[in-house]
Amino acid sequence: MNIHEYQGKEILKKFGVRVPEGLLCHTPEQAIEAAKKIAALTDTTVWAVKAQIHAGGRGKGGGVKIAKSLSEVKKFAQEIIGMNLVTHQTGPEGKNVQKILVEQGIYYAGPEEVKEFYMSILLNRQTKRNIIMYSTEGGMDIEQVADKTPHLIFKEEIDPSVGIQAFQARRVAFNLGLSGISFKEMTAFTIALYKAYDAIDASLFEINPVFKAADGKIFAADSKVNLDDNALYRHKNYADLRDLNEEEPLEIKASQNNLNYIKLDGNVGCMVNGAGLAMATMDMIKLSGGSPANFLDVGGTASAKTVEAGFRIILEDPNVKAILVNIFGGIVRCDRVAQGIVDAYKNIDHLNIPIIVRLQGTNAEDGKKLIDQSGLKVFSAIHLEEAAQIVKEVVS
Repeated sequence: MNIHEYQGKEILKKFGVRVPEGLLCHTPEQAIEAAKKIAALTDTTVWAVKAQIHAGGRGKGGGVKIAKSLSEVKKFAQEIIGMNLVTHQTGPEGKNVQKILVEQGIYYAGPEEVKEFYMSILLNRQTKRNIIMYSTEGGMDIEQVADKTPHLIFKEEIDPSVGIQAFQARRVAFNLGLSGISFKEMTAFTIALYKAYDAIDASLFEINPVFKAADGKIFAADSKVNLDDNALYRHKNYADLRDLNEEEPLEIKASQNNLNYIKLDGNVGCMVNGAGLAMATMDMIKLSGGSPANFLDVGGTASAKTVEAGFRIILEDPNVKAILVNIFGGIVRCDRVAQGIVDAYKNIDHLNIPIIVRLQGTNAEDGKKLIDQSGLKVFSAIHLEEAAQIVKEVVS
């Protein structure tokens, strides 16, 4: 589950990670009052006005502005609130900005040179350990750094049996070229950040940039925090942080029906059980000349009702020209899926696009018989290659 920058920073602050003073605002008038309160707390005369959407690259799209007066705070708030912000992560359709974060400016004067670093924490699935990835090249797209200057990316793996150790945090600070106050600050920052990641069952922390101010203090100037959906039962208070306005409506409907659905840009709807089979099915669609319109995993406990819900969700995408159902019956019974297909066909008005069905496994023969005797215009296939060929014929 993705959460907003301001929500991530509130969590980090509770674990001792230093973040700039900031307040959430929904109107320009609130932004002015927030700037005044922040100035009283920090003596700052500079504020960052930041769009709050679930996407990176906001600054490049005009969603982050630095205000040097209260009049500029109001001006930038008026420009950002309500704008359609387009970044490399939103796609060309962009996202509507409904709220902003007004934050303390941290580029203040001091004896040291300011610097920006990159830091993230995630799971290394190969070693089954959490990994801290960091670089001296903060504020940039980390993909470009990895491609052009991979030697500037460092990694620190954490043994889950003992957690992060002080010597590891000191190594992070050393590799970032820090000394004195900033060395101690970065050591404490790294330990606090990792403990926060571990305690809330996050799946990703990305702080870009980690900022060294002119007085040596270390700030999380930005925060991207992803929470593990499977662990939310342990953190029920964090479930309330979900912002449905930032999510694809079809994905919300799918989650309400216990379906794993991700919308894509293609023209062939997919309904599959199991993530691996879904990926293979999408590859076959691509190789056959089509393009997958979605990832939809009905899971191992699919029922006729679940399958019908899946059909309704897929059909809400106007780009879908055909639907490929590819079910391997292990736990799920193929006859249940077949009944769901028949019910969907009868219950959904104007279902006039081709449906290709491949059933294998438990009760596959019964499922095929149900479909064949239904009188519906459904293409049946035995092999995945055969199903892909039918897809090619109906979408070309």
